[in-house]
Formats: sequence, structure tokens, C-alpha cells
Amino acid sequence: MHLYDLPLIFALLGMGLYTVLAGADFGSGIWQLTAGSGPDANRIRDHAHESVAPVWEANHVWLIFVLVVVWTSYPVAFASIASTLSVPLLLAGIGIIFRGATYALRSGTRTHREVRTIDTAFAISSILAPFFLGAAVGAIATGRVPVGNAAGNLLTSWFNAPSIFIGLVAVGNCACLAAVYLAADAARRKDSYLERQFRLRALIAGGLAGAVAIGGLAVLHADAYRLYHGLLDGDGLPALIVSILAGIGTLALVWRSRFEPARYTAAVAVAAIIAGWALAQKPTLLPGLTIRQAAAPHDTLVLVVVVVLAGAVILFPSLAFLFRLLLGGSFDPDAELSRSPAPPPTGARVVVSASAPGVVARAAAGCLIAGFGFLTIAEAGWAHAIGVVCLLAFVVIGFVAVGPARLAAAADGEPGAPN
Repeated sequence: MHLYDLPLIFALLGMGLYTVLAGADFGSGIWQLTAGSGPDANRIRDHAHESVAPVWEANHVWLIFVLVVVWTSYPVAFASIASTLSVPLLLAGIGIIFRGATYALRSGTRTHREVRTIDTAFAISSILAPFFLGAAVGAIATGRVPVGNAAGNLLTSWFNAPSIFIGLVAVGNCACLAAVYLAADAARRKDSYLERQFRLRALIAGGLAGAVAIGGLAVLHADAYRLYHGLLDGDGLPALIVSILAGIGTLALVWRSRFEPARYTAAVAVAAIIAGWALAQKPTLLPGLTIRQAAAPHDTLVLVVVVVLAGAVILFPSLAFLFRLLLGGSFDPDAELSRSPAPPPTGARVVVSASAPGVVARAAAGCLIAGFGFLTIAEAGWAHAIGVVCLLAFVVIGFVAVGPARLAAAADGEPGAPN
């Protein structure tokens, strides 16, 4: 691994998180569109809206993260992608904006007709956004984005069989993720009707998404043989196997109504697709442009790595706290928070609890300084490896220093929590 690989790995991780988390948001809109009519349909729509509402804005952080990392670390590739694929990216952006607008407008609706209109606009946007993002990824994966400012065809680069297939796979994965997550939320709320409804939807969407993905391999074989070869015979094969096994495991868990572990296997199945694409395409970023050739200067890459890892200390505890509240049911409409005071520390634990915050913070600062020094001052590859390890240690130790558990304790009103 080289320094110029790290920002791309960060971008792929961000893309995986966006696909898994925002994908569930998009999928909730699909189920709102297909809910039908009547009181039970309104329950389905309300459940989808209430489950997604606390986190949908936070999930889009990952899209911004991916864009910033790519245009800073690989500016030539980003310019080529953004110019050639301006049409699908614009349409996906419009879909995302409309989804945000409908969330804001829904709270101001007064009549059933207004709610249906807003929900329909939200649902259509939830289909268009993942489809066009998937089509853009398909254009990159099949080598239809040449290097240069709008050097590729603005229409045929993404409007072709492989790109349309990947867009449909993206929509199907979103529907499956959302159904699994919503079934788990319904089970947590002990709503047996919604649990049954979304269990059935998860099984249908998972089966259809798997069938489309397997059938689409014929499309890749006919029109994107390099990607097909990379997935079936190359480095992408292990990720493809993991995705298939995780998908089958998800269906089995949903069938048995084991929704909580099904959340994670569904996420692995979808994230493995991103990993398989990256492994099948490496080391080429765009036709005739390798990752090394596309990378920004050394100093820029160092700053990107340092800033990303330092920012992770702030971002991950915040997101961990948010999702802890969400999965714990704190945002449920009928939630009843139970608070149980934590026992105060005794004996040696008093000394440890008093000194640990300072020690952890100093250790995090030391790892940050060491990592920055090894990456900027030294030139040897082994020094860069040590620098990366130090920065990763800084993220982990800094996460502990920030103390998401103490933040949660403050929210729960536990004694001794910081104010």
C-alpha cells in the first residue's frame, strides 16, 4: 500500500457507508410509494418516515465526504468524472434535494391529500437518486469515462445496458436494506403488523435484487468484459462471494425473524459489492489513468490523510451516539426512557477513573504528532507505514478520549455525567 492509495480507500469506505446508510433512506421512499391506500397504508408510510427522520441528514455526510476526498486527492479524475457524468449526477442531486424538501414540507401538511402528494414526491426522488448514482458508478466501472474535460459522451457514457443494470441493482439493494431495517424497527416497537409487512417486503426485495444481480452478469459479460473478468476471475471474486453469502444469510435471518443480525448481514452484502468493484478495477482509476498518476502531490495527500483521521475523532463519536439513541428506541414516538444510575467507582477504580481521561488524551495527542511527523518528515515507505498506524491509533484512542459513553450518560441523566 502506498500513500496515494489511502485517500481512495477512505473514499471507498465512505461510499460503502453511504450506500448502506443512505441506501436504507432511499429504500424507505420506495415502500412509501408502494404502500397502497387506506389506514394500514398510512401506518406503513408513517413508520418509514419516523424511522428514517432522525438520521437521514447525517447519512448524507458520507456523500459530501467522498466528493471532497476525491476532488482533493485525485483532481484530474474528479474533473473528468464530474464533467462527463454531469447529467446523471445532476439528476441524482435533484432527487436528493427534493427528498430533503419533502421532509421539511411534510411537517407542515394539513390534509391527507397534501400528505400523499408530499410522500409521492419523496418516493419518486428516492428511486431516481440511487438509480442515477448507480448509473454513474456503472459508467466509471465499465470504462466509459475518459480522461479530460467532458471528453466522454454526455448521454451514452451512462445510458447503456451495464450502467442501467447497475442503477437497477442500486435501487433493489436500497429497497431490501430499508425493508430489513424497518422490520427490525417494527419488532423493537412490538408492532406485529408492521413487522409482518416489512418482513414480507424484505424477502421479496432481497430475492428480486439477487435475481437481478445474477442475471446482470450476462450484461457485463457482453458489454463490460473487463469488469466481468475482474469480478469472476480476478481480485473481485472474494468480495463477490462474500456478498452472495451475506445476501443468502440475510434472507435466512429475515425468514426466521432475526432482524437485528439481518441488519448487519444486509449491510455486508451491499458493502461487499463496492469492494468487489474496487478490487476488479484496480489499479486503473479511469482508462489510461492509474491511481498513482491521478494522485495529487505528496504534501496534499499527507494533509488529506491527517485531516480525515483527525476529523474521524469528532465524527465517529457523534454518529455512534446518534445511532445508539436510534437503535435503542429513543426516537420512537412512544418511547419511555428508563434510567438506571450507574454505581459509583470504588477503591482503585476511583484512581483509574480520575486519571484515565488525561492519560488517554495525552496518548492521542502523542500518536497524532508521531503520525504527522513520520508522514511529512520521513520519505521511506516504512516510515509512512508507521505514520499511518500512529494516525489510526490516534483515531481509536481519540474516540475513547471523547467518550461517547459519557455523552450517552449525560443524555440519560446518569450521576457523574459531564454537564
